[in-house]
Amino acid sequence: MLRPLYNWTMAKAAHPHAEWYLAGLAFMDGGLFPFPPHPLLGLMCLAEPKKAVRFALITTFASLLGGLLGYAIGHFLYDTIGTQMLSALGLTEKFPKAACYLRAYGWQIIVVKAATPIPFLLISVTAGFISFPLWLFAVASLASRAIIFVTIGVLFRIFGAPIKRFIDKYLIWLAGAFVVLVVGGYFAFAMISGKGHVTGEKCDAATSISAPA
Repeated sequence: MLRPLYNWTMAKAAHPHAEWYLAGLAFMDGGLFPFPPHPLLGLMCLAEPKKAVRFALITTFASLLGGLLGYAIGHFLYDTIGTQMLSALGLTEKFPKAACYLRAYGWQIIVVKAATPIPFLLISVTAGFISFPLWLFAVASLASRAIIFVTIGVLFRIFGAPIKRFIDKYLIWLAGAFVVLVVGGYFAFAMISGKGHVTGEKCDAATSISAPA
């Protein structure tokens, strides 16, 4: 299934309506299907470095809108749509763990998600299900999306096409460094106080979840 999706991405990067495809892919990644828009964004930035920041912003805000859709599914339609979607994507077992971490760490876990392979869709649906504050979810999600996408756009805009190999190799480190600066202190305190270790064991063992009263 991944090969056809990859081929589709390669083809759409050169399409006249590439920006719409990019926005659509980012939107789906946020709330419908976890197929990251990074490859299409990178190819478009490679083709037109002067528009890289524009492409990055399109990706960021479209992904945020998708995340809000995922939040709505988790909050209003979890029993009818959310459960089936998570099951089809193989995320059912990860759902209780995500809810546990989200309840324990709040916005920090959403921002940290930028430097991990955790699907944004899982975070958005979970946040809606547990009634995580919508405004805080939106702000943290915007930061999380921008960490990756805007970094790609800015680097392409400044350095042009030659930066692609550098991004491919070190993007996760760049994102990780930003995350450490933003929330590293919080987690350091949690680990020192013992909260991080206890919470990690509890959440990793989570197998069920209940909606808030």
